Amino acid sequence: MSRPGLRARVTAAFAVGALLLAALMALFSYDLTRRSLLDERERTAVRAAYYDAAVVRSGLDTGTPDVVAVLRSLDTGSARRPLLHLRDGWYARTADVGASSVPVELQRVVADGRPAVQRIRLDGQPTLLVGVPLPGELGYYELTSLREVEDTFQVVGLTLTAVAIMIAGAGAALGWYATRHSLRPLTAVADAAERIAAGDFATRLDPTTDPDLTRLSSSFNEMVDKLVRRIDRDRRFAADVSHELRSPLQTLAAAASVLTRRREHQDERTATAAGLVADEVARFQRLVDDLIQLARTEQPAHRETVDVVDLARSACRERSLPESLVEMSAGAPHRWWVDRRRFAQVLLNLLENAERYGGGPVAVRLYSEDGVGVLEVDDDGPGVPAADREAIFDRFVRGRAAHARADTDGTGLGLALVAQHAAAHGGTAAVLERDRGARFRVELPGAVR
Repeated sequence: MSRPGLRARVTAAFAVGALLLAALMALFSYDLTRRSLLDERERTAVRAAYYDAAVVRSGLDTGTPDVVAVLRSLDTGSARRPLLHLRDGWYARTADVGASSVPVELQRVVADGRPAVQRIRLDGQPTLLVGVPLPGELGYYELTSLREVEDTFQVVGLTLTAVAIMIAGAGAALGWYATRHSLRPLTAVADAAERIAAGDFATRLDPTTDPDLTRLSSSFNEMVDKLVRRIDRDRRFAADVSHELRSPLQTLAAAASVLTRRREHQDERTATAAGLVADEVARFQRLVDDLIQLARTEQPAHRETVDVVDLARSACRERSLPESLVEMSAGAPHRWWVDRRRFAQVLLNLLENAERYGGGPVAVRLYSEDGVGVLEVDDDGPGVPAADREAIFDRFVRGRAAHARADTDGTGLGLALVAQHAAAHGGTAAVLERDRGARFRVELPGAVR
């Protein structure tokens, strides 16, 4: 699984932090509320039990009272149930409480003359038991139901849980909002880097956008300036060297041509050597021409309205290929908005590549898709392995078909020039798989209007 992005991690951290903080506050609030409510209910129950014990004691001091009547005279409501322990037994107003309702240990404490309070569960319900000692090792007990208090605890717990979840969601939203705004400068840097990689070397960052990122913006702009200067220097160097080589190469080519024409007057070894020299000089000339073309690709494209069908047929005639190879989809415009020189070079390079390595071109198709001009050249060769389909558009890279044919005439720059010319139009070059042979596809955005 891929690692989550920075925004996802920061958002998750905000959410987890908010959840932990909310959970701690909820637990603290719940515990404080629980203690407060229980303490308040216990104090109220103890006061009521002492008061009721005093009433019972007064009723018992009247001689031979009716104990049940005395208990019934107590105003305990439905939440409190009295229980009286006398020498002759236990007395209660209802049959659901008795001696078994009072723990033995608590009975001993009350019998020793000390009051006692204990929380118990009676019939599955939380109950507060208060024991008040009476003279003669007797005791008065009062059982107060805590059901309402427990219900209150549940409501408070659910409320605090819901609040904690909402706070966690709010924390996640805050984290997403914070990262969205804090990462905007990085997004701007990424966008600028993409535009520079696409060839827009005029792109720069504004150092005044954010004072905290002034150093980053300045360093980025300085890096781009140095990169542009280095590219310009390398391009000028390649162009200057290529131009300087053209004159001596023309002299060598003329000398090699003379030697080639006089081969019949030479011995076999001299004639062979002269042929090799002529071939290498011709290859060197093609390499220099390609380097000059490559240096020119760094310049912006000069678009104009061009009849691409006529240009494609002209390229076929130049390569001694039938014009019938050119196919134009029905209804598609013949005139495209492209750089004539670059488009012609793309056509010639693709046709030459198909002839040299693909068994010859079998189709040259031109059509458009949503304003994107598409050029496709199909060949009848062995195709291009998947592992080589990107590498063959790099400079001085030759495909496996060239190695298999032991071809030494190619310079390894033909398809690199195709990719550079396509990039100058803001487009791409790629090779696609076919049942037989390869299909080279060039897409030129904005070429069809």
